[in-house]
Amino acid sequence: MSGIQAPKILRRGVWRYLSDRDILVAAFATLFVFVASLGLVYVAHLARVSWLAARAPARAASRRAMLIFGRRLVRDWPESDFAGRLARARTDALAGQAERVFLLGGYSGGAISEAEAGRRWLEAEGWPPAVPLELEQASIDSLENLRHARVLLRERDDEPLPPVWLVTSRYHLARCLYLARRLGFDAEPLAAEERLPLRGRYLARLLMEAGYLMWIDTGMRWAALTGNRRMATRIS
Repeated sequence: MSGIQAPKILRRGVWRYLSDRDILVAAFATLFVFVASLGLVYVAHLARVSWLAARAPARAASRRAMLIFGRRLVRDWPESDFAGRLARARTDALAGQAERVFLLGGYSGGAISEAEAGRRWLEAEGWPPAVPLELEQASIDSLENLRHARVLLRERDDEPLPPVWLVTSRYHLARCLYLARRLGFDAEPLAAEERLPLRGRYLARLLMEAGYLMWIDTGMRWAALTGNRRMATRIS
């Protein structure tokens, strides 16, 4: 078992970015676009998030490396969404569809990292010893997850990235896929749930993810329009 480690980091979520000038500019640009379009651009992003959430496969169709996205722990143990992601990866690993598996997630307030909690969960449930598990413990959001995974996947900087499955909850797939493809991954989504749950908490997550995706996409478009290289290189 190997991976990237980091000191414990407690700040995470949208609020940690509000001291960053570029991200604040992207937020104001997103608000302007939302108002100017009468919400239609947001609706388009919501449709994108919802379509992928509903249509993504729940079985790996080919053998690839897998990236499992972590989530905040409950008493140092994976909560239901994270456990679902781990269970999906375990099922496909047992079916021979995983070359390597990367557990992504740093410290979110507990005594251990999300990645370490994921490893313990998988080993408690029974993990095939032939499939290597690697831990990425230095990140606290999806973009950092993918940046660090990109380092782990390559032995050399000029080496092409291998194809990967992005294993996460259905509501989270669109954002992860958007970021992964901008970072140069040959990535495909793999949903934790068999089908899209239609309950209040899950619908709220879809609404939030559409907002996050609109914020990121608007920021990247604003960076391209204004020639802001610093902002553009955040996801490259």
